[in-house]
Amino acid sequence: MNLKELGIGKSGRVITVGGEKVLRRRLLDMGITPGTIVTLKKVAPMGDPVELLIRGYVLSLRMEDAQKITIEEVQT
Repeated sequence: MNLKELGIGKSGRVITVGGEKVLRRRLLDMGITPGTIVTLKKVAPMGDPVELLIRGYVLSLRMEDAQKITIEEVQT
């Protein structure tokens, strides 16, 4: 499943980070690396962007970018 499919309040472990070179590097630099746990906190009223809790900070990410991150759902 990808990060876009994760439900609000649910958590997942990052498996792979896709995207083209520049986008992938940007996502990795923001701390979205394989093995990291992310929690979907909010979705904007129009559905884009999403707010994630990752490594103790809140990150807003476009749905288009979230779709490129493969995760497995975990219980928290």
